[in-house]
Amino acid sequence: MITWLDHANTPFPPVEQALAQPDGLLAAGGGLSPERLLSAYRQGIFPWYNPGEPVLWWSPDPRCVMRPQDLHISRSLRKQLLNSDYQVTFDRAFSQVMQACAAPRSYQSGTWISSEIITAYIRLHRLGVAHSVEVWQDDTLIGGLYGLGIGSLFFGESMFSRRDNASKIAFSFLCVQLAEWRFNLIDCQVYNSHLESLGASMMPRKEFVALLSRHLDDPEPTEWQFTVDAQQVAGKRI
Repeated sequence: MITWLDHANTPFPPVEQALAQPDGLLAAGGGLSPERLLSAYRQGIFPWYNPGEPVLWWSPDPRCVMRPQDLHISRSLRKQLLNSDYQVTFDRAFSQVMQACAAPRSYQSGTWISSEIITAYIRLHRLGVAHSVEVWQDDTLIGGLYGLGIGSLFFGESMFSRRDNASKIAFSFLCVQLAEWRFNLIDCQVYNSHLESLGASMMPRKEFVALLSRHLDDPEPTEWQFTVDAQQVAGKRI
């Protein structure tokens, strides 16, 4: 059984009560208000559900995470970073990034990033909590990602590419910049081989939640702007 959040004030159950199958399913319902979302992330919980379903809340064990300093840049990606004419920005086109992440891939039948999700995270962006990274070529958006910054932690949500390696470039810039800001961890939520190739690994949920409690209230950047460039990212001088 999972907990039904029948109104805005219903608290989340302890993450230890999440199901083992499906891995991490904890609760349902409750809506996507900024208060509900921030409460979730601060406890190691995130929403993930299909359009038309109730909101489902998850806290898998183990958790896919990445320390910014563990970024792995392949030889081919390093070459592309040094030779491309791409520009990388923060928060220049948040809603466009979300729409691009929501677009179905060729290997998918649909998308979990519904209009409800987009509206909810745009609210968080306006509150200065949700951020996007954009990759541009000749003023055309070709890749990016979005997530939440809370304390010295970044909670990644989704990424997209319209050119080879564009999402990897976005993620690499993000990692090096977060390392400059002394961020402790990037939450990648659920394992996939793409993230593992960039340096992500698995962390027991108990350890992940303990790390949250230590760093959620760390000082945050006063301005989300890149101070690193492609040379630094390619050289990964962290």
